[in-house]
Amino acid sequence: MKTILITGASRGIGREIAKLFAKNGYNVAINYNKSINDAKSLYNEIVSINANAILLKADVKNPNEVKQMVEDTIACFGHIDVLVNNAGISYKGLIFDESDEQTQEIINVNLLGSIYTSKYVIPSMLKNGSGKIINISSIWGNVGASLESTYSASKAGLIGLTKSLAKEYGYNNICVNCICPGVIDTDMNKNLSKAELDETIKQIPAGKIGKTNDISNLVLFLAESTGDYITGQIITVDGGFTL
Repeated sequence: MKTILITGASRGIGREIAKLFAKNGYNVAINYNKSINDAKSLYNEIVSINANAILLKADVKNPNEVKQMVEDTIACFGHIDVLVNNAGISYKGLIFDESDEQTQEIINVNLLGSIYTSKYVIPSMLKNGSGKIINISSIWGNVGASLESTYSASKAGLIGLTKSLAKEYGYNNICVNCICPGVIDTDMNKNLSKAELDETIKQIPAGKIGKTNDISNLVLFLAESTGDYITGQIITVDGGFTL
């Protein structure tokens, strides 16, 4: 049975990924940091369908906690076949209004967290002789977002990380890809007013915002044998928003 580790799995896109992979027979390692109630409810939902899951509290910007999280996953399930670097935070505002602490937090969680997790998971994949790493970036990592400079920079960094790791470990049968979601119906976009949301939808050729399963279905496609010859790719899922 294959094992997936998902960072930031308690809510939004990460939660949808966890549920989908559980339904498809994976052991699911659920990482969370602060959202313990959401994480517990996800765990209960997964085990209720007779799937295997483990709860792992870890702050991804702390390398020691990440290392322990990976070790605990391997101790429980024996190996890690799929890693989804999903944990992320954002801040909206002018860059000079952003505190130094906020700047560091965004970079540390969104970029360094993915670097640390990949660093500690890859040895297990090398031992297995295969693996899939899927980084969840953003359309703003591709084109940049006004009022989200640091966030955009952190997500652009994930794109560079994806391409580098794909080259570095391609010969080891490890595929590394990146998904750039557009406007998705998650808590991260709950701050949009109805007027802002309506105006955004007008700019999307598909005429709607995305759902979390639009992302989770693609993650599953990349993680399964259907994605075995896909690596180093940056795949945008935004309904045509950034065309």
